[in-house]
Amino acid sequence: MAEAATELLTTADGRPLKAALAAAQSRAKRRAFLLVLPLLLFVFLTFLVPIGYMLKRSVEHDGFAASAPALDAWFAENAGFDPASPPEEAFAALVQDLARMQTEKTTGIAGARINYTVPGTISLFKKAAREAADLVPPYKEALVAVDPGWARPALWRAMASASTVYTTEFYKVASDRKLTDDGWARGGDKERIYLYLFVKTFLISGLITLICLVLAFPIAHLLATLPLAKSSLLMILVLLPFWTSLLVRTTAWIALLQEQGIVNDLLVGLGVIGDDGRLTMMYNMTGTIVAMTHVLLPFMILPLYSVMRVIPPSYARAARSLGATSWTTFRRVYLPQTLPGIAAGSLLVFILAVGYYITPALVGGADGQLISNLIAFHMSKSNWSLAAAIAAMLLAAILVLYWLYDQLIGIDRLKLG
Repeated sequence: MAEAATELLTTADGRPLKAALAAAQSRAKRRAFLLVLPLLLFVFLTFLVPIGYMLKRSVEHDGFAASAPALDAWFAENAGFDPASPPEEAFAALVQDLARMQTEKTTGIAGARINYTVPGTISLFKKAAREAADLVPPYKEALVAVDPGWARPALWRAMASASTVYTTEFYKVASDRKLTDDGWARGGDKERIYLYLFVKTFLISGLITLICLVLAFPIAHLLATLPLAKSSLLMILVLLPFWTSLLVRTTAWIALLQEQGIVNDLLVGLGVIGDDGRLTMMYNMTGTIVAMTHVLLPFMILPLYSVMRVIPPSYARAARSLGATSWTTFRRVYLPQTLPGIAAGSLLVFILAVGYYITPALVGGADGQLISNLIAFHMSKSNWSLAAAIAAMLLAAILVLYWLYDQLIGIDRLKLG
């Protein structure tokens, strides 16, 4: 009966009320979508597209495949060949491609692609390409005479892998694996740098997060308990670093912490240390930790403050009136209510610290470099695909940590303010 009554109701222009309500809801949804559309487009173009391109680039490189079509075709037809003893036909196709590379000026590109997995092959390619047009059969003996390196199984494994545009080689290199004559194997102690930097980056980021939490907790508590006029004034001091260039803040620490800097001069003047015993606090991990803690501290204070300022003081008074000590009140009553802010600030600071680049680059020196600095190096001077692979592995690690956070604490408890 109620549904029949609803169907009988009409609007002023005679339309059924149910249809009019549905049309109004549809218009509201379209209006809301159009309002959000610019933001969606911005996120898509500036976030999702670059990440997608990075993931694609981490498994894509046509430097060799596009420059050696004859050898690529041979590899496609002879997938099970023995890299230790390639036949004459393979060397004939290689000589043909080397002559083409010399003519089209692509020898460096092809050699660089193989050099990513077998170091030292750029000169090998350039030398053979210059003489390729004059080589005569048997091509295997001719190429080996130019350079014995052409008989290396590792080189033929690398060329076979590079004959396809898409490859997982860069992830193997980023995992500290090395292509040998017998296949991919774990690199030596001095060659395992990527996983070491990954572990180092996460440990340093965790340490910086812990330091920021220890420093930010009392500051946020003070801001939350002071009268509004005083807390607003102190909040300006917390926000002041955001109004100063990151480059200026970082270089200021150089003036403070270097051996002839203000901190060492003050310690020498107070007689704490001698002039010949000045502390080395710059261009090492100490400088990186100090500078990054200063830069990231506000990102810990603000989430903590947003949670602490809404905790009623009466809870602590009630606990004390029931006989709880100050420590018990803090541990059992106050601290549990601040966990959403602690979790939010820790997650925010940790993720920012993992990806920091400018600060370690300026104050860290060789000892204070993190994985982000290695990504930047490969991206600008070495191998874009390897940089993309390292960045993709870093992104995957962050997503795993984010998933663990959601499983252990719950993303619904995350409060940023």
